[in-house]
Amino acid sequence: MSTSQTVEFSGVDGLALIADEWNRGADSAANRPTILMLHGGGQNRFSWKNTGQILADDGFHVVALDTRGHGDSDRAPNADYDVETLTADVMRVLDTLARPVVIIGASMGGLTGILVADRAGPEKVTKLVLVDVVPRFEKNGSARIRDFMLTNIDGFESLEEAADAVAAYLPHRTKPRSPEGLKKNLRLRDGRWYWHWDPAFMTKPGDDPELRTEGFEEAAANLAIPVLLIRGKLSDVVSPEGVEHFLNQVPRAEFVELSNAGHTAAGDDNDAFSEVVVAFVERSS
Repeated sequence: MSTSQTVEFSGVDGLALIADEWNRGADSAANRPTILMLHGGGQNRFSWKNTGQILADDGFHVVALDTRGHGDSDRAPNADYDVETLTADVMRVLDTLARPVVIIGASMGGLTGILVADRAGPEKVTKLVLVDVVPRFEKNGSARIRDFMLTNIDGFESLEEAADAVAAYLPHRTKPRSPEGLKKNLRLRDGRWYWHWDPAFMTKPGDDPELRTEGFEEAAANLAIPVLLIRGKLSDVVSPEGVEHFLNQVPRAEFVELSNAGHTAAGDDNDAFSEVVVAFVERSS
């Protein structure tokens, strides 16, 4: 069984980006692309722990990155969490890796992955997996995520209170018997448990969402690499109509739906998710 190590990459202006890495320099990974995993907004690299381990045990070189302002990566000066900056961070990680990669991106990480794949080109990014995200996502589902993140921005009195909030937000997911696993996503400060991401990520004004959607769609339509879109059937962020539109825009894209998953597909049904991902990245074309 491969074991991960914690490593550091340098993002824009030297900002420290922390990652878990498996199989650096392994013979089994020499002739295969690196798997670069980009989490969603408000998450961190630990959301990929199970799938990353499965891919590593399969012999791949795997890197699960904490996006700026998330997990153990540095908070951004001036709260710069614009998707262009996130993209520039990942482009620097690609330069450091200096080998072809398959990007697996969930939600925010998937949108970043679209831009990175377009800009880096098919020799650097050979495949792209989008986890429950398309450029035309559902505004109601997105607003529900925002509300959940903002409602709890001031932290929780206990891990149990946090677990209750997550259970209410993800009613389709079986609530763990113990809330201890949430310690990967929370940090204790002054007697309260806070999500392990920069609150400024949510509170700073963003750019024009319509223009941003156009930019994502244009980049996606340019892609000439294999693309896999995975949707959780219970998702309120990606609709069947959004999927259909994306597949029309990106003719080379394939689509898989996970029947027991919602927007957080990798965590909702990790076995099914990992099986689909492994089959896609192992294929020769």
